[in-house]
Amino acid sequence: MTLKKFLSHDFAVDLGTANTLIMHEGQVVVNEPSIIAIDTNTNKVLAVGREAMQMHEKTHEHIKTIKPLRDGVIANYHAAEQMIKGMLQKVIKAKFNIGSHRFVICIPHSTTEVEKRAVRDSAQAVGAKEVYMIHEPIAAALGIGLDIKQAEGSMVVDIGGGTTEIVVISLSGIVCSTSLKIAGNAFDSDIVDYMRRQHNLLIGERTAERLKIAVGAVIEDLDEEPPADHKVLGRDLMTGIPKAVMIKYTEMATVLDRAVSKIEEGILKTLEECPPELAADIYEKGIYLTGGGAFLRGLAKRISRVTQLPVQLAPEPLLSVMKGTGVSLQNLKDYRAVLMT
Repeated sequence: MTLKKFLSHDFAVDLGTANTLIMHEGQVVVNEPSIIAIDTNTNKVLAVGREAMQMHEKTHEHIKTIKPLRDGVIANYHAAEQMIKGMLQKVIKAKFNIGSHRFVICIPHSTTEVEKRAVRDSAQAVGAKEVYMIHEPIAAALGIGLDIKQAEGSMVVDIGGGTTEIVVISLSGIVCSTSLKIAGNAFDSDIVDYMRRQHNLLIGERTAERLKIAVGAVIEDLDEEPPADHKVLGRDLMTGIPKAVMIKYTEMATVLDRAVSKIEEGILKTLEECPPELAADIYEKGIYLTGGGAFLRGLAKRISRVTQLPVQLAPEPLLSVMKGTGVSLQNLKDYRAVLMT
């Protein structure tokens, strides 16, 4: 190992609205919720990631939980810096404090210059000497295993926590795209609203997410075995007393219909803007679905019905962006065209 390689430490970072992943030497070393808990009296960070999520919506007035990212970009610069620093401290040993850190960080395609600067400044605050950024849909395509350098059209739909990115990629670039602020968090909000209106039950974000994972579906005629009814615990808005309600997957299909319809509209809009030669490629190859939202039962089938195109689910939807970011980090020279400094 050369001295330069020994003194430099490369990290691929997926700063997600819901989860932050960090890869080092080809291994995912951090995969935790994007949240921190602070003491409001001293401004001291009490917990980062999974530990902070356990506190979320269960704190008293002297402890505050903060999600630094909103819609895929940094909304709270100081909290984001503390979160990145806390997560890196979990994996960076004492010997890594010498030398320089090189980061490749993925960002949404719709990120503004101000938001890019916030990402770069956060990385530099935790010791990064070189900072590169890559658009999430490009990273997702690399993670899926697509050859983005070819003169062929590939359509990727990345449904994350804060944004849904719909892009057509060819020759290492994004030809046409649609970015929607409708994704996992919007699904959770719709579930909270539905439970309040339909069942007079007040639930929190964490309960909504668990319900989405347990029985989340977007069509009623599933090809797979339907999930069992799920018990939801919350506070009765009429009496103020805690109560339980059983929810079927068919109810979730109704709840999520509006949000998924907007994603379908975004896909159709992007297809309309796609050049005809690339549209022919997409007809042959189909649409690639990735991101945490891709796990919704029946989503691929529903999109296929609307577009009349084959829809493929990525092998590991949650890790596609992280894998692609890692690929670009290991081959900086090969993917210089898709990296931003």
